[in-house]
Amino acid sequence: MKKTLFTLTTAVVLGLSSLYAYAADPIVIKFSHVVAPDTPKGKAAEKFKQLAEEKTKGAVKVEVFPNSTLYKDKEEMEALQMGAVQMLAPSLAKFGPLGVKEFEAFDLPYIFRNYDDLHKVTQGEVGAGLLAKLEAKGVKGLAYWDNGFKIMSANKPLKTPDDFKGLKMRIQSSKVLEAEMRALGANPQVLPFSETYQALQTGVVDGTENPPSNLYTQKMHEVQKNASLTNHGYLGYAVIANKAFWDKLPEDVRKSLDEALKESTDYANQIAKEENDKALEAVKASGKTEVYQPTEDEIKAFQKALAPVHAEMADRIGKDLLTSIYAATGFDPAK
Repeated sequence: MKKTLFTLTTAVVLGLSSLYAYAADPIVIKFSHVVAPDTPKGKAAEKFKQLAEEKTKGAVKVEVFPNSTLYKDKEEMEALQMGAVQMLAPSLAKFGPLGVKEFEAFDLPYIFRNYDDLHKVTQGEVGAGLLAKLEAKGVKGLAYWDNGFKIMSANKPLKTPDDFKGLKMRIQSSKVLEAEMRALGANPQVLPFSETYQALQTGVVDGTENPPSNLYTQKMHEVQKNASLTNHGYLGYAVIANKAFWDKLPEDVRKSLDEALKESTDYANQIAKEENDKALEAVKASGKTEVYQPTEDEIKAFQKALAPVHAEMADRIGKDLLTSIYAATGFDPAK
């Protein structure tokens, strides 16, 4: 009897010790990104952290590192592949340099008229197919998070394509964005996001393109006298993980993280437009940047000037992919 009681007591103690060890050593997910915490992406990352920890009952701890505190634009993808971080939400333009050039379709000017057009791609078969292409690079594509549509800024009015001639415009690393700026007569300058404010302040570059939330939260509007609501391109993100790490997660943990990701994605896409609208109003209220709304004819002039970029980049991105996107959205590159 004593032996049985001892055995039972030992088993209980060992079991509690095991549970304690599990609780004391949660699975840590380092989630790095390059924007401010109060942007749509920053808020969505915090929402994912909250939901992931709740749904896994503490089995997972998510550490969010915003504002390039861990890695800059050019460093974060390599850090993910090496396993130094477990999750990122890079802009879609980052996958071209990784070797998955198809993602540069998202950079094409005026390819999406609105969020409805966009979601027909990101929430459909085309978007899922693109995420699957990342696996060959050791990356697990999990979801798309919206930010918004980009506006142009500089220290001069930007009312027509001619106003861009000779300007040094900061862009992300993307052949499509390079072609876009050259089509406007500007000189594209690839710079890390974290260095853009200083580059604008010191005149290393003259202007840039960003959704209003990025322009405002990075205080770029303080060093840009003019902004034009061209809404010429989309900036969004793919939430990704180190594939080896993700695949090795216990099935119940991964299921809970999938649920957290779905809910945080719904949240991210819900707040994107609202946050950008609020940021634009804040930029206007600051009195530091004059915000210009192009006329319908002026927008048509931008569309005409940038239309050749689609044909120029078709071979690089893939003609079949572009055809699939045009079919999904109803976009006609000839118009």
